[in-house]
Amino acid sequence: MGGIRVNVASNPLLPEVFEGLERLVVLAPHPDDESLGCGVLLAKAFAGAGAHVICLTDGSASHPGSTRWTPGRLAAQRRAEMVEALKCLGGSARDLTWLGLPDSRLFQADQTTVAATIEQIIECQSAYHVFVPAAEDHHEDHQATARIASVLRRRRPDWLFYSYPVWSRWDDPEFERNADRYSPVLLAPGRLLDQKRKAILAHRSQRGLVVTDDPAGFTLPPGFIEKFAAEEEIFWRMP
Repeated sequence: MGGIRVNVASNPLLPEVFEGLERLVVLAPHPDDESLGCGVLLAKAFAGAGAHVICLTDGSASHPGSTRWTPGRLAAQRRAEMVEALKCLGGSARDLTWLGLPDSRLFQADQTTVAATIEQIIECQSAYHVFVPAAEDHHEDHQATARIASVLRRRRPDWLFYSYPVWSRWDDPEFERNADRYSPVLLAPGRLLDQKRKAILAHRSQRGLVVTDDPAGFTLPPGFIEKFAAEEEIFWRMP
């Protein structure tokens, strides 16, 4: 299976959660963030103590110029893709809670209300390890999710919160130097590589394979998929 590498011996992260021995919850701003940033982590958890994913937005803003793919239709497509991705990782539709908040407008949501909703979901999962997109990510929905998690963290200081980077790994030239200050855990895909790659590829609408009438719509950049499939996943305790 995928190996774990820790930057420093004094790292405060618990290795058990990275080996699937502790139940965990992943907060995903959009459908695909769970596979890109936490695919190996989730595959280990699904094969072990279990996991649950909470998707905050409906993903409907990726192709605003499409006339055939209305926001409602695209949201349904992206939800189906997310369920398929979780199945690739060993989970099922029961392992997903879909909040369906407006894509690209998460900053407008009431943080306290959303945090309270997420708290109830996590309590029902009997989990206390929560994985959150890094505040260093430049996408506004990722930053909004991190802020909501900060509210949740104040409500539940008994839970353990971890950050996982997505966009900052891709577009921040100072990423490695900035991440090193957190003494991150690096989780290699190992024999889970094919599972993670299949999970990422399940998000077909983000690969330009579904919506054909919006040339300016979002498509994952060249090299992005292979980078996130093959490289180690990165986690650190939420500061």
